[in-house]
Amino acid sequence: MRAHVIHLVSVVFAAGMVAGTSVRADEEAHASAHVMVTPAALSWADGPASLPPGPKVAVIEGDPTQAGPFTLRIKLPANYRIPPHWHPADEHVTVIAGAFHMGLGESYDVSKGKRLPVGSFALMPAKAAHFAFTKGPTVIQLHGIGPWGINYVNPSDDPRKK
Repeated sequence: MRAHVIHLVSVVFAAGMVAGTSVRADEEAHASAHVMVTPAALSWADGPASLPPGPKVAVIEGDPTQAGPFTLRIKLPANYRIPPHWHPADEHVTVIAGAFHMGLGESYDVSKGKRLPVGSFALMPAKAAHFAFTKGPTVIQLHGIGPWGINYVNPSDDPRKK
C-alpha cells in the first residue's frame, strides 16, 4: 500500500475575518474528498480582528473567505462577550466543550441569553441579530457557507474600528 504524504495547508483569512490554519489532509485530496480530523490534528491560531480579542481558531475544512462550505473550531476564554451582530449567511454552532450562551436581538442582555451546554446546537439565520457570551472556557464548532462575515449592530462595537 502506498504511503500517504501528509502536509499542512495554511489558510490566512483576508479583510480581518477569521485567521487560522487548516488541518492535515492527504496530499492527493480534493474538495469532495472525505475529511476525518482528530483533535490533535487541529492547528490553532489567534482569532480574527473581526471578533473581540481572546479566541483561538482552527480551520477544519474550507475557506470562510470564499464561496462554499467551511467548518471552524473556536476556543473562547471565560467571560468572553460578542456584542449584538448578524451574519450575511446562516451560521450553525455546535458546543464542543463548556457552555455557550446566545441571545436574540439588537441589545446585549445577559438575562435573555440561553445557556447551551455541551452537545447543543444553534442555527442563526442570515441577518438575524444575536449576541453571545461565555462564563467559563468554551469550545464551539461553527460551520456555514462562505464567505463568512460579521456585522455589528452598533458600529462602535466592531473591534476592527478600535
